[in-house]
Amino acid sequence: MTRNWHRFFTAERPLAVRRGRGPGDRSLIVVESDEGPRLTLWDTEHGTVRPLSEVTSGDLAQAVLTSDGGHVLSLHDDNGSEVGHVHAIRLDDGVSHDLTPDLPLYTLRGMDVAARADRAVITCAAEDGFSLWMLSTDGSAGPELLLRSGNEAWNGLISADARLACVDTTDHNPGVRRFAVTVVDTVTGAVLACLSDGPEAPVRGVRFSPVPGDDRVLAATERTGFARPCVWHPTRGTRVDIDPSHLRGDLVPLDWSEDATRVLAVHVDGGIHRVMEADLESGELRPLDHPPGAYFEPDVADTHCHLWASHYGPGHTVRLLHQRFDSPLRVLNGDGPENLPGPEVFPRQDLDGVRCRSAAVRSADGTSLQLWWARPRGVKEPVPLVLHLHGGPNLVTVDRYDPAAQAWLDNGVAYASLNYRGSVTFGRRFREGFMPHIGDRELEDIEAAVRWLVAEGVADPGKVFITGASYGGFLSLLAVGRLPGLFAGALAHVPMADWLAGYEDMNPALRAACSSFFGARPQDDVERFVRASPITYVADVVAPVWINQGTHDTRTAPNQVRGYVEALRAAGGNVVVDWYSGGHETSGRAKALSEQNTMLGLVRAALRQQPWDQALL
Repeated sequence: MTRNWHRFFTAERPLAVRRGRGPGDRSLIVVESDEGPRLTLWDTEHGTVRPLSEVTSGDLAQAVLTSDGGHVLSLHDDNGSEVGHVHAIRLDDGVSHDLTPDLPLYTLRGMDVAARADRAVITCAAEDGFSLWMLSTDGSAGPELLLRSGNEAWNGLISADARLACVDTTDHNPGVRRFAVTVVDTVTGAVLACLSDGPEAPVRGVRFSPVPGDDRVLAATERTGFARPCVWHPTRGTRVDIDPSHLRGDLVPLDWSEDATRVLAVHVDGGIHRVMEADLESGELRPLDHPPGAYFEPDVADTHCHLWASHYGPGHTVRLLHQRFDSPLRVLNGDGPENLPGPEVFPRQDLDGVRCRSAAVRSADGTSLQLWWARPRGVKEPVPLVLHLHGGPNLVTVDRYDPAAQAWLDNGVAYASLNYRGSVTFGRRFREGFMPHIGDRELEDIEAAVRWLVAEGVADPGKVFITGASYGGFLSLLAVGRLPGLFAGALAHVPMADWLAGYEDMNPALRAACSSFFGARPQDDVERFVRASPITYVADVVAPVWINQGTHDTRTAPNQVRGYVEALRAAGGNVVVDWYSGGHETSGRAKALSEQNTMLGLVRAALRQQPWDQALL
């Protein structure tokens, strides 16, 4: 085993590039530092790259530029709790101003800036429900309530001239996460129109036209069961659907060109990305030339729809944000595979990593699953393996740079990551296939993946470990309880270990999501929550368990983790828990490297038959 794996974590790398909505061509670059995300301002018009060293507070990973480029907006919370207020932070000196001082604390479920006005909208979740507010980005006016609902509402957007706003709503379908797009007049607050394809097919807003006075909304629809771009004119009641019948899988819309004549989208078939551009005037849909890899990564229940995404630059310029498992984020020219002339923060880094392959695996009922996998370089025989499960569950593992995956491989451990039922970009049926019996279908998928990896000679049976964060951590704990003997250990980050105990401690936005997943609240069907909870199966756990948990987590709250640890120890289980000061997500290269070092030590201990609670790491 090598000691050189640290290079995968210590290399400074960008996490996202978020172009500003205003005039000019300014972008925020989110860079991973030792302590956490930091911001850099990239101004292509002036050819400058400026670290925003004065901007140190708030959730910088989700920050957005104001239209004048003078401030960034971000949520300020208590130690990563994700519950707080949006502030405007001045770039020059870091002075922060609360834009909603009189509102109760809230969780953010959307934030967007008007391209040609000093206005923004935020979507909030609080104890009194979901709401859409318009803010003055310079703080000259108080927040204005545009819409309130007791049902889930996400992803508020604002038009270029700030006359209209929209938000993804579920009032037409309460308790079911299949959205419609509702448009409101920002002056009167009147609801002008709603784009719904009925109770079965969700519609999600992507972006208003960047042209002032153009009311059209770029949306994602699912009338075919798969994502397709749609251009909707809410004030005229017309729509143009981009639905190429020859394409299998999702066609995910990402952005408009500056003149709103073209749409950028990514075709996802079996987890593989192909970037395409639709010309709205000619109706042509053409693929762009680019190397293999990922070009966007969806997010869920957060400030933005994507963690990072390819987008348009000036005119019809396409900026392809590209990653692979062995290659950190870089910006490519959309007309070819060459790098764009750009900031030094995007140097081509050759970290000598290993690429992951994609395989199709059949679950117990024949459902096709996508599995990323890799062997250590030069290894052909079965070896210990770590199976990773993403969170969400409505997230997805894409072919993006993963320092943890590279660290495992560099240390002689094979790696795999499964897109189980619940993952996005595989169509509606697959995304919703885990509901309402939480855990059942996912465990079938997990077991199928392990069987495939063993049958293909990748994994050594008896030496397979399972890991994941959030929902992936929940599935890791559930798997060692309900599939005893299949795994040699579970490495769970911020897991849900007890749905009943965790429900009341969740932030309000997560309680709504939880009820949607289960199709019930705990008081309506206790047994459904009990069956899905890892704590129910502690007596059956034979593998060692490690849990990494934040003290201020409002998604998977600390108390339910404490209860699971106590119950597992009382049942004779071997469990180690590490507590860190923070919320649902850890950040910073130093913390990530430390966590990986701990996990490597635990796997080594398990392979030499040493209990984890006795291991010296």
